[in-house]
Amino acid sequence: MDKNSLVLEAQGLKKIFRAGDRTIEALKGVDVQVRSGMVTGLIGPDAAGKSTFMRLAAGLMKPSDGSVYVLGLDAAAESQQIHEKIAYMPQRFGLYEDLTVQENLDLYADLQLFPRTKRKERYKRLMEMTGLAPFMDRLAGRLSGGMKQKLGLACCLIRPPEFLILDEPTVGVDPVSRRELWEIVYSQVDQLGMSVLVSTAYLDEAERCSRVVLLHDGRIIGSGKPGDFSAKMAGRVFLLNPARKEKRILQLRLSQKPQVVDALIQGDRIRLVMSEQLEPDQVGSSLSLPDQIEITPVEPRFEDAFIYLLRQKGDTATEVREAENQGEDIGLGIHKPVQGSRTDVVIDVQRLTKRFGEFYAVREITFQVRRGEIFGLLGANGAGKSTTFRMLCGLLPPTSGKLLVAGCDMLTAGPAAKKMIGYMAQKFSLYEDLTSRENLEFFSHAYGLSGRVRQEKIAWAMDAFGLEKVAGVRSRNLPLGFKQRLSLAAALMHEPDVLFLDEPTSGVDPVTRREFWRHINVLAEAKVTIMVTTHFLEEAEYCDRLVIMADGTILDQGTPDEVRRRCSTEENPSPTMEDAFIFLIQREAQKRSLVTVE
Repeated sequence: MDKNSLVLEAQGLKKIFRAGDRTIEALKGVDVQVRSGMVTGLIGPDAAGKSTFMRLAAGLMKPSDGSVYVLGLDAAAESQQIHEKIAYMPQRFGLYEDLTVQENLDLYADLQLFPRTKRKERYKRLMEMTGLAPFMDRLAGRLSGGMKQKLGLACCLIRPPEFLILDEPTVGVDPVSRRELWEIVYSQVDQLGMSVLVSTAYLDEAERCSRVVLLHDGRIIGSGKPGDFSAKMAGRVFLLNPARKEKRILQLRLSQKPQVVDALIQGDRIRLVMSEQLEPDQVGSSLSLPDQIEITPVEPRFEDAFIYLLRQKGDTATEVREAENQGEDIGLGIHKPVQGSRTDVVIDVQRLTKRFGEFYAVREITFQVRRGEIFGLLGANGAGKSTTFRMLCGLLPPTSGKLLVAGCDMLTAGPAAKKMIGYMAQKFSLYEDLTSRENLEFFSHAYGLSGRVRQEKIAWAMDAFGLEKVAGVRSRNLPLGFKQRLSLAAALMHEPDVLFLDEPTSGVDPVTRREFWRHINVLAEAKVTIMVTTHFLEEAEYCDRLVIMADGTILDQGTPDEVRRRCSTEENPSPTMEDAFIFLIQREAQKRSLVTVE
């Protein structure tokens, strides 16, 4: 390869961290080449070493061994010169939330020594690209998550860099804003020939990259075009159409089969990835599937290849135990099935409203959730999902409306009623100075557990969520995937009837997301009622029913299949869940713009 076509070259790159008597080898002799004028994706599970690699490339830390050259400069010895040529946007970009959009732009323009005479025209272009022009006087802290990320990217692009490094820029961002961010990135590549290195937890985004580098446990396990990885999975990917009531149990059981690489719920079907090429009838016989289940081969995608490579490396999720009582208590250990019929209404929301002054965060929304359902609450950033969650959990009083959870009026419910609820917040909310075990001990005590029962619950949680190996690690030092496991375990210590999950998989890798959803499906089979918000629209397929919100109101509700059907058009007769989501959001925006004009 022509060295002049490279913007980054790493050879034998190693990085070792020491914390007390612990040694962590984040990178283990990595060789990477990144070509100029294109978008390269750095893909891998949690704790693979992606952020460490990017910080080394940005000259923010020195390697323990090996070298990394960026734009022909040694990132360790010539970091100041590199800083003048590149832009680096970390996972938590440093916006000043008590400054306005304009003031943040001015601050970063000063830091980048960008000439004042050129700022007006550059700001205008950036605000057009990001759609932030109407919000120049708004405090950054009052922007939605998607708008904050777009402002962060704009700040990085004030002085157009030769090389742009983005560390998971779309984490926690709704699908509309994700697409807009990618449009901005590719506009810089197309118009300016900019080179981009980006890490992402969304594997559909990896497919947009010209090339990908796969990182696992500090080592490179593959690199090339995304399509080259997908092509190797031909003849291994199928769709199954089981009876609707059986899909969750079947998916759980299939995921435990040694010849199955991946099993995902997609609406009323299951997407199955096998370890070897097979004909459809061979799939059925090898898995002992009933004859009435139709098996259809489908085109593989990059995500199938990614999961396959990780499985080969032994990166498997926590095992789910074999079903007992025909799936009523799969893998739950001591978590007992909830009593009651699946037709029971457990959450009843009627014309629920929350107003802050003149601003309506939630406006007269109505829906019901039945026992054992997984119910999705979807919407763009700022749609009112988290506000709705806090009202349902009794953490925030509504302005008006009716709100019943497990038969209790949450307006007047006491502590006893709230013990029927488990809540996992969007942001990690456990005690960071306590170890994993100490957090479980604290929360089990807070829920009133004691003696043998308390110890059994802690032992169950440590085993079911694979926390034994991090039992003595302070939670602030846990990888994100383990933080999410610990949060869910803490929310389940008291065996709640109703579980609220506010973006539980935001930022975690696909393997960890699959593990997480296995736990959720298990709980649903035990008739625990689950309400979840997510920006991963593929996860909406796990929901029995869902609502899609915008600006505090409900745009549509029903099963995933019903919502997709209502969003089909002549141009897109078979929309994905993400297509349907964007269709509804854009249609609502058009309606509002017409009302404003009139």
